[in-house]
Amino acid sequence: MPRSRCVRLVKIERIVFRDLLLTKKEMLQVEITSKELLEITGVKNDANHSFEIGRKYLIRTVTLYYTGRITSITGSDLVLSDAAWIADTGRFNDCLKNGELNEVEPFVSDVILPRSGIIDATIWDHELPRVQK
Repeated sequence: MPRSRCVRLVKIERIVFRDLLLTKKEMLQVEITSKELLEITGVKNDANHSFEIGRKYLIRTVTLYYTGRITSITGSDLVLSDAAWIADTGRFNDCLKNGELNEVEPFVSDVILPRSGIIDATIWDHELPRVQK
């Protein structure tokens, strides 16, 4: 039974795929630009997002919650000023309605969050917590 192996080599602006058919000792090499690959797969590679610079958010990541005002957004991350790590939101709906949090650890400087780690986010209509609690 033929076995195949796919090796990906990533270079700037070019992706090279090699499909080696080990039983036939033939090599098929296909070169495709990253733009062409995105078009073929239907993946959108743009910087569109739903965040607004200057708005306050409560952001849930894969492990933690953060509050802060978004000051910058790139394709891979966003920057929060007046940020705090929220160790305990208490009852979540009460937190959203009243802005009351059980445990807060404010950051001293801006925080950079990778967008790939964000689970969800909501606009924070309350004062940003700046006192340790």
